[in-house]
Amino acid sequence: MTLFDRVFGGNDYNYDRTVAAIDSAIAQYGEGESVSFPDTAYSLPCYYAVTGEKITNLGEMKAAMATIKAKMTRNNRLHDAFESGIASALCAEFLEALKYIHGATPYTEPELGHLSDAFVRNLGVPLVTGDIPGVAVIIGGADDPAETVALVKSYQSQGILVTLTGECIKQCADAGYKMGENVRVVPLGYEMQSVIHVVSVALRAALIFGNIQPGDFKALAKYTMDRVRAFVNAYKPLSDEIVSYGAGAICLGFPVVSNETENMFRVPKSLIQQLDTSKWNATSLEARDIKLKITNIDIPVAFATAFEGEIIRKGDMQVEVDGSRVDCFELVRTKEASEVEDHKITVEGPEIDEIPVGSKISLSYTVEVAGKAMQPDFESVMERKIHSWLNCIEGVMHTGQRDMIRVRISKADFEAGFKFKHIGEVLYAKVKSEFEAVVDKCQVHIVVDPEKNKELRAAANEVFDRRDARLASMTDESVDQFYTCIMCQAFSPSHVCIVTPERLGLCGAVSWLDAKATKELDPNGPCQIVPKTGCTDERLGAYESVNEAVSKYSHGALEKVTLYSLFQDPMTSCGCFECICGVEPVSMGVVITCREHAGMTPLGMTFSEMASMTGGGVQTPGFMGHGKHFIASKKFIAAEGGPGRIVWLPKMLKDQMRERLDATALELYGVENFTDMIADETICTEDPEALMNYLSEVGHPVLSMEPFDM
Repeated sequence: MTLFDRVFGGNDYNYDRTVAAIDSAIAQYGEGESVSFPDTAYSLPCYYAVTGEKITNLGEMKAAMATIKAKMTRNNRLHDAFESGIASALCAEFLEALKYIHGATPYTEPELGHLSDAFVRNLGVPLVTGDIPGVAVIIGGADDPAETVALVKSYQSQGILVTLTGECIKQCADAGYKMGENVRVVPLGYEMQSVIHVVSVALRAALIFGNIQPGDFKALAKYTMDRVRAFVNAYKPLSDEIVSYGAGAICLGFPVVSNETENMFRVPKSLIQQLDTSKWNATSLEARDIKLKITNIDIPVAFATAFEGEIIRKGDMQVEVDGSRVDCFELVRTKEASEVEDHKITVEGPEIDEIPVGSKISLSYTVEVAGKAMQPDFESVMERKIHSWLNCIEGVMHTGQRDMIRVRISKADFEAGFKFKHIGEVLYAKVKSEFEAVVDKCQVHIVVDPEKNKELRAAANEVFDRRDARLASMTDESVDQFYTCIMCQAFSPSHVCIVTPERLGLCGAVSWLDAKATKELDPNGPCQIVPKTGCTDERLGAYESVNEAVSKYSHGALEKVTLYSLFQDPMTSCGCFECICGVEPVSMGVVITCREHAGMTPLGMTFSEMASMTGGGVQTPGFMGHGKHFIASKKFIAAEGGPGRIVWLPKMLKDQMRERLDATALELYGVENFTDMIADETICTEDPEALMNYLSEVGHPVLSMEPFDM
């Protein structure tokens, strides 16, 4: 038996059982029964991406088996084996989709099964920035469960997204290892076919971020090979089913590393036999050309981006810092070089081992930096990074910013020897590594004293107030240059953000000051100066210099962009946007939803469905991705009337933006409590008539605006 025989045998097995499963479902529900994965705009994403055809019911699924069968060729050539592997993968998707038929919820913890479009989009920014440098797909498990757990932890500690299929899930669960989307260790399912859910993530990344047209398999495979740095680790013994899936993975550019030797042969850079499984990590990273930048931090627990979403429950916490109840803050200050002693970390007050378990404590940390190129404008940029830095500490949870922070340190960290001084070590190491171009010296002062922190917090708030006053006075008119941001081109090759003081990057993570700092720190990096010259239409925000920049940095894919219009050459979107807005034709307003809101909107579309029309670096008049804080900007769709056009927001987003949005509406329209005039899901979802009734009842300003010129 050859490797070809194994792939083709896996094909036959997968095809026969898929046909049988479809026939059984049709016998029970009928051919008209709808079929789709939940929380995705792509129905069956893999089949849609590969063929360009959407399957909506069992009858269409049955007919599609002929397309799949045609891909299962029997020529003893690698191309045929790989093509057949794709066919097996599509069978796996059909089998998994049938589990969700009739609204079923087939997976329970720890298995997750299908991963939503929101999950894919949430990966966008960290994949672009390199915080997630790769994706490990682990299948099966080692003879010694401890070996499997060690492999998972090794990838997790490097920030790599880990997906698990088969025995490795049980081995990690039995060891008490934390799994879930929030720690980037994602258990798909015990059945081998569940591996298709990570393949689905990769293919949707191509559709969402890459503007790959469904059915263009050549472009699809090139995108996944070049842009999605995934690889497979498969423990022996491998069934023919797994071997056929592996052929599909290789076809998409994902090398397979295995210790299986039976009826296998090496395919250079694609099928790699590594019998020493302790070397799988190094072998996989080399095969996928993943280069890691490691910052050694002297703390007793792990530090990696994989821990950013870790939740510390109340019963698991050793101590808690809560700025809403006690005096706390985090602050970065620029000092003269003579005032800073490099790597000096001081803790004023009791250490964590001197505080009763479960205590709510007052704590502050002030990072003082000095450098010839350091500017006060960079202070707030560094402060915003503190959130992600502290969340990268295993067993530490951080939310908020400035003087409204909340930090929980786990009992497990305490038992490992974690101290407050280790917070200082992390802050020092990350400031020096990420801002090495401007920071020559750094020291951290930590205070665990309620009386002292009361005084220090008041002083810190004076600093924050001065910054806010300066930022509030910054308008697009007050500066003479904007900035590009092409960070997301790692996934969306034609997308270009233009960042202005009043319009932050659509991911919500890059403000004008951030872009300015990025340009200073990395002169040849993603943020480049766009002179504010050649204004051709102030109302639209149309500039010749902006058009030149987007044409240059989109490599000719884009010719014109306006900054303030939803209809006239709107800015493109990569897929990483926090929010998306779309025209509501009955009210002549706009509906905005965000990735956290999974429900329906008055447009009859969810976030995922709206986003499927907008990502990939394309211009879609009437739809636009944007950051949350842009909603309250006076420049938000200013060409069409501004924020007064907003008629619907998810309640959670309304509450987040209320204060700023009310202030903007009062200034622009003389309307008080404008946010209360905006409908949300508690008022209406899909019914335009209910929306109009509410807008009329509250006297929403959109009713007096001119209709859109569409």
